Amino acid sequence: MRGKILKGIAGFYYIETSDEKIYECKAKGIFRKDNIKPLVGDDAIIDIIDEEKRLGNITGILPRKSGLLRPPVANVDQAVILFAIVKPNPSFNLLDRFLIMMRGQNLPVIICFNKQDIATKEEQEELTKAYEKCGYKVLFISVKEEKGLDALKELLKGKTTALAGPSGVGKSSLLNKLVPDADMQIGELSKKIERGKNTTRHSELFFVKELSDGDSFNTFVIDTPGFTSLELRDVTKDNLMEYYPEFEEYEPDCRFGGCSHIAEPDCGVKKALEEGKISKVRYENYKVLYEELKNARPDYSKKTRR
Repeated sequence: MRGKILKGIAGFYYIETSDEKIYECKAKGIFRKDNIKPLVGDDAIIDIIDEEKRLGNITGILPRKSGLLRPPVANVDQAVILFAIVKPNPSFNLLDRFLIMMRGQNLPVIICFNKQDIATKEEQEELTKAYEKCGYKVLFISVKEEKGLDALKELLKGKTTALAGPSGVGKSSLLNKLVPDADMQIGELSKKIERGKNTTRHSELFFVKELSDGDSFNTFVIDTPGFTSLELRDVTKDNLMEYYPEFEEYEPDCRFGGCSHIAEPDCGVKKALEEGKISKVRYENYKVLYEELKNARPDYSKKTRR
């Protein structure tokens, strides 16, 4: 039987099949031998060992079309990063860190700002101007008043989407709008594994029946743990500019090759900034991250000893 891995905790995997049954499964020893770890989002082959108790074993993992390292999930088509426009005000530094992380993993991102109902038009226009220039889709929604949700649902349809964002921005409320029985599903699993359900500590996948095409099992949302900080890995001060795609157009106007766009004279990027062609918020974050990476201690553990 084939199903999707919804959640994995302490060696147990919870797998939903096309008939919407959830089985508690263990992975066969062959996975450890082959150094394969089942991930949330994986398409798995399972053998049922007790239908009444919904118990089984994972006997195979189908080929993955994609995978994320942070958070560790499989077969993701895109990410939706959710921030509030106000209350709390968004951390643009944290948002840029997430965008850098997803760009490094070649995953398309939709930036979604919640609490549209209590934000001004000017605040929305400033955010749109800052991030649409970078090539990102920007949406404004109000989960409370159910505004903008139809546009978001259209972007989710037929795809597997990782839903991410800091705590307190309405992520759980949005999930419950997308998957009305999410609380029931979480409660069922929480009772089985004897864990609370108030805080998302693990990534968890939900089948969005409303958006799936007929009998097709093809629309999923992965709820990921909230975060307050993100460490940039495999990013250096020298390649940071590659994660700011809006700079590329103006780099040929820099006097010096390899310009860092920080202190050099006759910098095309800084000129574009002065002319309002590049977001001041984005550029200021770039400078902060550049200094952070410049002053970072080298990780000698990655170097081969002689």
